[in-house]
Amino acid sequence: MPDHPSTGPDMRFRRLRKKGSRDFELACGIIDAARICHVGFSLGQQPYVLPMAHARDGESLLLHGSIASRLMKSLADGLNCCVTVTHLDGLVVARSAFNSSMHYRSVMIFGRATAVTGMDEKKRGLEILTEHLIPGRLAEVRASTRKELNATTLLALPIREFTVKVSNAPPDDAVADLDSPVWAGVIPFALKAGTPEAAPDLKKQIPLPAYLAKKLFR
Repeated sequence: MPDHPSTGPDMRFRRLRKKGSRDFELACGIIDAARICHVGFSLGQQPYVLPMAHARDGESLLLHGSIASRLMKSLADGLNCCVTVTHLDGLVVARSAFNSSMHYRSVMIFGRATAVTGMDEKKRGLEILTEHLIPGRLAEVRASTRKELNATTLLALPIREFTVKVSNAPPDDAVADLDSPVWAGVIPFALKAGTPEAAPDLKKQIPLPAYLAKKLFR
């Protein structure tokens, strides 16, 4: 697990402390189970939060985008950012609206990203992203051209300053509500891929790849 610096953003758990953790392996599991994150940053007086595809490379979070993107340029220049990854795993239905909540797993990562500039390193990082988004795809598609690599910015954000929160408990009703004739429990949520839809111009003789017949989401 990477060392945590003594200074930086305030990462104290002020509320729901029992749900909080700084376990690196737990954080990695949450990151690896997701395909989208939200990147928060501020330019001037205007805050932004953008959804982005991501993948993990060891102790770094990989992000990519167009070399012309203002976001990517700003992050590559060392702009402070906060990246969140969240899974909604269910609705916790209590006997009162006040005590109802959610099952979730979330990671919040703070820091400054750096641009991956070496061509070999960039190619490797983008391959990690491709394989994370659709396992098995990398073996089938053609390699990226130098022009495509040059048109893409790849960023690596160290997973050093982070917090994890996990909520997976049953309803926590007030004692006075336990005799209420109201159903209480958990409604599980799950993300799963639907049936792949072929491109309109796909040649008829090309079959669905075996890796797309597998469950992409769990």
